[in-house]
Amino acid sequence: MRSLSAVLNPLLFLLLIGYCPSATIRPKDGWQVYSSAQDADGRCICTVVAPEQNLCSRDAKGRQLRQLLEKVQNMSQSIEVLNLRTQRDFQYIMRMESQIKGLRSKFRQIESDRKTLVNKNFQELKGKMESMQPLIPVLEQYKTDAKLISQFKEEIRNLSAVLMAIQEEMGAYDYEELQQRVLNLENRLRKCMSRLTCGKLMKINGPLTVKTSGTRFGAWMTDPQATLKNNRVWYMDGYTNNKIVKEYKSIADFVSGIESRTYNLPFKWAGTDHVVYNGSLYYNKMQSNIIVRYSFETGRVVTQRALESAGFHNVYPYTWGGFSDIDLMADELGLWAVYATNQNAGNVVVSRLNPDTLQILDTWNTEYSKRNAGESFMICGTLYITNSHLTGAKVYYAYSTKTSTYEYTDIPFHNQFFHMSMLDYNARDRALYGWNNGHQVLFNVTLFHVIKTEDES
Repeated sequence: MRSLSAVLNPLLFLLLIGYCPSATIRPKDGWQVYSSAQDADGRCICTVVAPEQNLCSRDAKGRQLRQLLEKVQNMSQSIEVLNLRTQRDFQYIMRMESQIKGLRSKFRQIESDRKTLVNKNFQELKGKMESMQPLIPVLEQYKTDAKLISQFKEEIRNLSAVLMAIQEEMGAYDYEELQQRVLNLENRLRKCMSRLTCGKLMKINGPLTVKTSGTRFGAWMTDPQATLKNNRVWYMDGYTNNKIVKEYKSIADFVSGIESRTYNLPFKWAGTDHVVYNGSLYYNKMQSNIIVRYSFETGRVVTQRALESAGFHNVYPYTWGGFSDIDLMADELGLWAVYATNQNAGNVVVSRLNPDTLQILDTWNTEYSKRNAGESFMICGTLYITNSHLTGAKVYYAYSTKTSTYEYTDIPFHNQFFHMSMLDYNARDRALYGWNNGHQVLFNVTLFHVIKTEDES
């Protein structure tokens, strides 16, 4: 066994040394080239050297060793060739996968374009065919070529059959039918929406950036009490020393910068937490706790009233400051004011207001510090408070005015532009309007609803 080990160890060691016939290195004296392996492209993989025949040719165990070396060499060559083929196959598969994905996308595009073109061509052919129909009786009156007229009628009948088949296959409806179907769907949607009761906030998606304009701080809003056809937008840039309100007839005009009217308020505002409700603007008068109701229709202040004990002028603002002491908002249940008082130790106070007189109808004291709140908004009588106005903010606290109870929540939302200075819920749009570092954005909200039955409604 010792003699076999003495021979085997150096031989196995030499298997690890690559050697090519074309190289200048030659085997040492007493050794000879035993075998050389090449891959499919003729490149040298390895060369095996072994002792000359006269050293161990008479030893039976030496012959076994040579057979073992030959098997090792064959296996090494096979493995290398298999590895090369595997790499080539993998690269081929990767190219094929990319081509297949490209073809799949092209097929989808072709299928979509085909349906559009066929439908368009069908409508054009149908219009031409209908315009040709009145010619038939005229041609029949002249009787100049009865056979030609017959063929013409037959061709029109065949074309009509083909077009009807295409219509059935493509599902192409005429404009009146499509319009009626849309109206029916809209009626069903309105009926379904009317059966939705107030919901609990579950998720916030977005934002959708509508426009980038103004300074870092400001407010923009629509009227939740307006009709579906009334989509006017109001825009208030800055949080102090300003009293100019810009009006736009629609979101599209707002994006395009097409103003329809400008209002010059009698008093400057404080903060960015204003709200438009039922045709009036409600805002906090600068350097006071007075709430002002301004009518857009008359262009005058309808009423103003002090919010008793409410802190103002950066006494109890949100975390970002900006004289955001008093936050006016609206939801499905009406008009609200969110603020803080010394009596409640600087914690958030929620009051429901009479929209006409601004008198307080009811008040709830929470235990959440106003200065630790990033922003807040009302949905269905529940106040939701964010824990920051910066990146990583989330809806952290919810207070229900219905049950006078609170809970801690964990509802994240994407603060895309890193500084939120306005966040208000619009019950008509079921969306959050935000002013995010000079960007006017919209967030979609997911509410958990309870649908009333027919008996309950």
